[in-house]
Amino acid sequence: MIQPYKYHYPDIHESVFIADDATVIGDVTIDEQSSIWFKTVIRGDVAPTRIGKGVSIQDLSMVHQSPDLPITVEDYVTVGHQVTLHGCTVRKHALIGMGSLILDGAEIGEHAFVGAGSLVPPGKKIPPQTLALGRPAKVVRELTEDDYQEMERVYKSYIEKGQYYKAKL
Repeated sequence: MIQPYKYHYPDIHESVFIADDATVIGDVTIDEQSSIWFKTVIRGDVAPTRIGKGVSIQDLSMVHQSPDLPITVEDYVTVGHQVTLHGCTVRKHALIGMGSLILDGAEIGEHAFVGAGSLVPPGKKIPPQTLALGRPAKVVRELTEDDYQEMERVYKSYIEKGQYYKAKL
């Protein structure tokens, strides 16, 4: 379901795949070749939400804001299944593992990896090119070349899957 909130209507590039049972409402912009998967909710009814190119927001995820805390998800980000993004910023090429919570004012650095089930508390900054895990999330190490290759494989596979679903459904 794609619908306006007050005078804001989602601005979605024509190449974006949005599952039939996903919900996108209000002040939301989604750039090319991104994908919004099954039962995901993106509500742009408090502040803007900006989603870049080649982003996947996977099944059962929720994206929302707080007043004066918009959501920014830059290009080629992978947001795993059942993730909550709330009033935060996720920089280019980051990966947010399934079941994670990224809260108000948090910032995930470029090429950072937040492990599955992690909680990034309000205002926390995860540095670029690091792996952060836990509740609360803590940086445990720098990423390796193998990590970067796996993160690239994942975002590219979701671009491909999204384009396949877009063409077939």
